[in-house]
Amino acid sequence: MAELNLPSYPFKIRTTGQSKEIFDSLRRKFVLLTPEEWVRQHFVEFLKNELGYPASLIAIEKGFKVNQRSKRADIVVHNRSGMPWMIVECKASHVVLTEEAFYQAASYHLKLNVSYLIITNGLQHYCCKFENGTFAFVEGFPAFNS
Repeated sequence: MAELNLPSYPFKIRTTGQSKEIFDSLRRKFVLLTPEEWVRQHFVEFLKNELGYPASLIAIEKGFKVNQRSKRADIVVHNRSGMPWMIVECKASHVVLTEEAFYQAASYHLKLNVSYLIITNGLQHYCCKFENGTFAFVEGFPAFNS
């Protein structure tokens, strides 16, 4: 897997037949190790270990409906009240982050009404804060106590 612009973590990886799997500590099971999953697992660990988010407030592939279509956000972080607070959209490291990726996450905001959107491919990361009816790019990421 590609080296990312995130800290390294000691993941449990196993080979099953022709596939590799990575242990997802939040879902408590091994999942197929795809390039996107590699980024997602790194970002979850980054949220927990570097930014102080409790694992109990982080959901992976949270499902919901937008205009009668089923959607899944890669990572949804909830606030202490259990309400969605931040969406993280993960792409594989070889995927260029475009406006389309931002619009995908922004469409999830319409349903979940979050304060922050993060888009990452593990190499580049963009964070936006929703204020006064619009998104504005911000430097860095909000720590848990924000």
